[in-house]
Amino acid sequence: MAAQLPADEFPLGYRETEGLKQVRCFVPRHLSSENPAYMLKNGISLSLSEKVAVITGGSRGIGAATVKMFVAAGARVMFSYQRNKNAAEQVLQACGKGDCAALNVDLDDHQSAWELIDATVRRFARVDALVVNHGIWPPDDAPIDQMSPEQWQRTVAVNLDSVFGLVKHAVSRMKKQRSGGHVVLVSSTAGQRGEAYHCDYAATKGALISMVKGLSTELAPDGIYVNCVAPGWVDTDMAAPALKDGARRRKVLENIPLGRPATPEEIAAPILFLCTEHAGFITGEIFNVNGGAVLVG
Repeated sequence: MAAQLPADEFPLGYRETEGLKQVRCFVPRHLSSENPAYMLKNGISLSLSEKVAVITGGSRGIGAATVKMFVAAGARVMFSYQRNKNAAEQVLQACGKGDCAALNVDLDDHQSAWELIDATVRRFARVDALVVNHGIWPPDDAPIDQMSPEQWQRTVAVNLDSVFGLVKHAVSRMKKQRSGGHVVLVSSTAGQRGEAYHCDYAATKGALISMVKGLSTELAPDGIYVNCVAPGWVDTDMAAPALKDGARRRKVLENIPLGRPATPEEIAAPILFLCTEHAGFITGEIFNVNGGAVLVG
């Protein structure tokens, strides 16, 4: 069945038909053309009030910026972290522990993914948005004939196997709630154009893009939006080995038309947008946030 219609929203573009599965499209009343005065008077805000989000890899970099933005937008957030307890505690302190919680979990399989979704439901009673941000990028170049099976398997386990489990269990919860939801997978420019000497990373990020395209049409009848944000180089701990090396940094910046890496906040903001009512007609999209790099690489 289609998602239940919240009290302050109304359907667009179809009629209920007995025996047929309908796509229920709904838009908040205050954003409709019937109520332009609301927007003129109150302005536009990216609000996630009363929503619950799961954000993976939330203690540092893009994840930490996303957690903070979601809480600032009114959401309650459960985020995962793997090693850096101090960084996770700093995020919790910044956001307030009433609206934010963290789980120390190594996301590398189906079971660990279930643990995170289950912990979210036990703490906040629901899941409205899933942001899959965690991942690994082995920093050392590895030609395919020299890449170890262990590296390949570890990258696939973290970057892809756990994502299957996260999406599976989050979507299951969203369907039970019957109120729609949002899934945003963080991919990469490497998932679109490949990356020499990092075929493990590129393969997993390309797989996420394919997941988005398939899941967006599969889940649209349930009011669940599935999109992807694809960053290029971002000034984070994961990219630090390359960006702090003078020669490698120059090579990286040569292929970014805007001439610099992104800040974590510049990736978090599009993720937030895709989980709000303002992205109500966007699903199955690859949102490139890379300073134009994907066009010239």
